Amino acid sequence: ITSPVAFDILPLKLHPFSQSTPAGLDCVGWKRRISVPVIADGALDKTALTDDVGSEEDLYEDFRSSNHRYGHPGGGGEQLAINELISDGSVVYAEALWDHVTMDDQELGFKAGDVIEVMDATNKEWWWGRILDSEGWFPASFVRLRVNQDEPMEDYPLKVEGGKEDDSRRFGMGQTTKDQMRTNVINEIISTERDYIKHLKDICEGYIKQCRKRADMFTEEQLKTIFGNIEDIYRCQKKFVKALEKKFNKDHPHLSEVGSCFLEYQTEFQIYSEYCNNHPNACMELSRLTKVNKYVYFFEACRLLQKMIDISLDGFLLTPVQKICKYPLQLAELLKYTNPQHRDFKDVEAALNAMKNVARLINERKRRLENIDKIAQWQSSIEDWEGEDVLVRSSELIYSGELAKISHPQAKSQQRMFFLFDHQLVCCKKDLLRRDILYYKSRINMDDMEILDVEDGKDKDFNISVKNAFKLRCQDTEEVHLFCAKKPEQKQRWLKAFENERRQVQLDQETGFSITEVQKKQAMLNASKQHHAGKPKAVTRPYYDFLMRQKHPTLPTTLPQQQVFMLAEPKRKPSNFWQNISRLTPFRK
Repeated sequence: ITSPVAFDILPLKLHPFSQSTPAGLDCVGWKRRISVPVIADGALDKTALTDDVGSEEDLYEDFRSSNHRYGHPGGGGEQLAINELISDGSVVYAEALWDHVTMDDQELGFKAGDVIEVMDATNKEWWWGRILDSEGWFPASFVRLRVNQDEPMEDYPLKVEGGKEDDSRRFGMGQTTKDQMRTNVINEIISTERDYIKHLKDICEGYIKQCRKRADMFTEEQLKTIFGNIEDIYRCQKKFVKALEKKFNKDHPHLSEVGSCFLEYQTEFQIYSEYCNNHPNACMELSRLTKVNKYVYFFEACRLLQKMIDISLDGFLLTPVQKICKYPLQLAELLKYTNPQHRDFKDVEAALNAMKNVARLINERKRRLENIDKIAQWQSSIEDWEGEDVLVRSSELIYSGELAKISHPQAKSQQRMFFLFDHQLVCCKKDLLRRDILYYKSRINMDDMEILDVEDGKDKDFNISVKNAFKLRCQDTEEVHLFCAKKPEQKQRWLKAFENERRQVQLDQETGFSITEVQKKQAMLNASKQHHAGKPKAVTRPYYDFLMRQKHPTLPTTLPQQQVFMLAEPKRKPSNFWQNISRLTPFRK
């Protein structure tokens, strides 16, 4: 690398796929060159293995003694280049992709978008950096190297009151400099797209094609779990890169008009949602398989045959997740160096918003899919459940709370717990003594219901005086349900929740969101296993531990909370069972 501008802006330890293994060097540091051919039927040629290397045990010992850790997605090319630049006295800047929140004074905290001076990149997982007067360790996968390393820090947009950028300095640069900056970003977009296409091709032809030849090692279900819909992504990206190249002005890259390409493919990019949702399952399946030696040999043989760089399969499979999150960052940088008078300005601005929406949609779908496990666990905790599972029609808990339900014909009032999901309202009764135990009573189909606000006073339908009341009326049968809240603000929250429920249903219809039957059945099966176990399972973080491992004794001992998607999970309130028991009269002395 002759210039800092040549760095790719993905997290470097996971994206050197434009490189190739240097001639004359052994892959993964093995003691002698290994010839691992794949014969026509896809099977490993064991004679070649034993002739060149020795027994499988010898091969495994060489593989193990090389300190190569399957599951560590990192090559050394960029890391070496960064350290060479730093040792030569060059200043290397990186931009934060995600917030890094830490209470450890040895770690460097920052927010997404902050610029960090990289001072030491010797370790693959943790780098040492500085922001203003603060120095500390930070996770390398949380940052990307800045595309324009030669851009001075003072030219970065200044934050002023209200969080808006001060454009006075941004546009204070000379036109030539700004055009050059835009050229750098355009070239980076085109270059990384071409590299990404090659990367996807290598996965599809180097791994998937060979795996399909080995029916004795992989089932179709396993391949679907490991690789998801990456072949669909490959086909989509090939069309996208062709569209980009048509808009690319080779002679004057800064005049290229690429914004329209992102607008054209914003809908197609939603296929990344399925891939991102499946990625944790892929990591778990790979982790399970690679505990068996023959799978380690096989995946390494596939990599060598395809002449791919020294990154393990899980590192390659992480790249599509990063790629879809990277587009808004690239477009934001492109917009920063695009003058408002440029013909591409409006399209780039619209494309930035569009790709942010795509990322937001993917994030929302991932959150919804994770919610179905919680809904299944909730249902398994309800006593005397009747009828179909909640997940048959619903995938989101909108609101819950206690209401008084008034029924015909005696206008009898009953205190019940209600859970509003998309498409249905579930009614439960609390246990008399164990108030944390719920019994299923009934449910209401919200698709047929009309919500009516009821004024305080005497209600004509039920002939009783009500306060903080509302009704649900069936549009087909004219059946009416009357509910009363304890306080006016509780009533307003319920009315708002009913509006949100209808809005959620409409949005799901527009975006085509749905939960597959397999996902529903798996969620209920998992919940049933936990319920029969008698106590909840301990919460573990195998997925994140799998992505980020480090053993350096001088580095932080805790893993950062890396999340490709920001998942909001409400905290569960502690049970007030004993407090309720103590209030019951029969138990008082």
